[in-house]
Amino acid sequence: MKTKTLKAKSRLGVLLLAFVLIAGLFMVGAAAADVTTFTAQLRPNVTILVDGTARTFYNAQGQEAHAIYADGTHYLPLRAIGELMGKNVNWDQTTLTVSLSGTRTTGAVQGTPDTTTQTQSVSVQSRPDFTIMVDGVKKTFADAQGRTVYPLLYNGTTYLPVRAVGELMGKTVSWNEQTATITLAASTGNLVTDADSFGQNTNTTAPTTPVTPPQAITGATQQAGTQTGAKISVETAKSKALAHAGLAADQVTFVQQKLDWDDGRLVYEIEFYTADYKEYDYEIDATTGAVISYDYDAEYYARPTTPTNTNGSYIGVEKAKSIALGNAGLTANKVSRLRCWLERDDGRWQYNVEFYYNTMEYEYEIDAYTGTILSRDVDSIYD
Repeated sequence: MKTKTLKAKSRLGVLLLAFVLIAGLFMVGAAAADVTTFTAQLRPNVTILVDGTARTFYNAQGQEAHAIYADGTHYLPLRAIGELMGKNVNWDQTTLTVSLSGTRTTGAVQGTPDTTTQTQSVSVQSRPDFTIMVDGVKKTFADAQGRTVYPLLYNGTTYLPVRAVGELMGKTVSWNEQTATITLAASTGNLVTDADSFGQNTNTTAPTTPVTPPQAITGATQQAGTQTGAKISVETAKSKALAHAGLAADQVTFVQQKLDWDDGRLVYEIEFYTADYKEYDYEIDATTGAVISYDYDAEYYARPTTPTNTNGSYIGVEKAKSIALGNAGLTANKVSRLRCWLERDDGRWQYNVEFYYNTMEYEYEIDAYTGTILSRDVDSIYD
């Protein structure tokens, strides 16, 4: 009888131990999937360039969704990225799944640009319980060290780190600290650049090896092909500019084609004009071939003093100033020589805003209808 009791107790002990182990495994799994809330930084001053074009992102309700900086990297809204990829974006509340699938047949969500939000601390959630599906395949993401990273949830919008966004889009990702610009550009391989040092006082777009100073490069050597430090030739840069302008080489006369530094990035400056004296100015990324900025002037275009507007109303000079100052993180009483004027550029009405702060000169081009920042240039007055 005593032996049977001991055996029964032994079996009970084994069962209890197994239960504890199983419960422990469930607890570990639950802990791994815990939703955590922490403080991040909302950064409306960050510009997003996708293949050379500035993008404004909106959530499903049409509210502008700004970049978020957390844990040493920037995060971008997944819905807007899915739209840029031409995918249908769906949310399943039951399974907490975001699906990017098929070929999108409707346009991207439109909204009203947010010109009042400032850089600020916000509360976000890390959501390891969210599932990301792309064309039926579950996606997981890791940082440069191979550690798993999870989506963030802020204000009802799901965000992914730019490294993951680059992987999804097949783009290289770079960061310009001076202009606060994230660039996603066409990749020439499968490598996504390390974007996990975003926010540091570094510039990942600058070459890591010495290059020949642009001032030392002559027109003759430029014509020869790719220059030291540049990945594309001047001829390729010219063809990129012409393609963007919708022109052929025999339709224009080139007046400038030089390699130069701009905001820590190596660029080709390409300038040409047509037979009817329309002047085009382009900056082409010397590494990727992306169009960084462009300018078009019809030299003899008759510009009315009060442009007609049949599609909506202009935002006004004061609003344009406010947008530029907000992007720079400055106020009117901190800058000097602040001026703003309206003009037509490349068939589009825009406000040009200029001002000085300490030793830096700021120049902005802002869409006159939407308030979207079309270009931003910051230079030292001593350059």
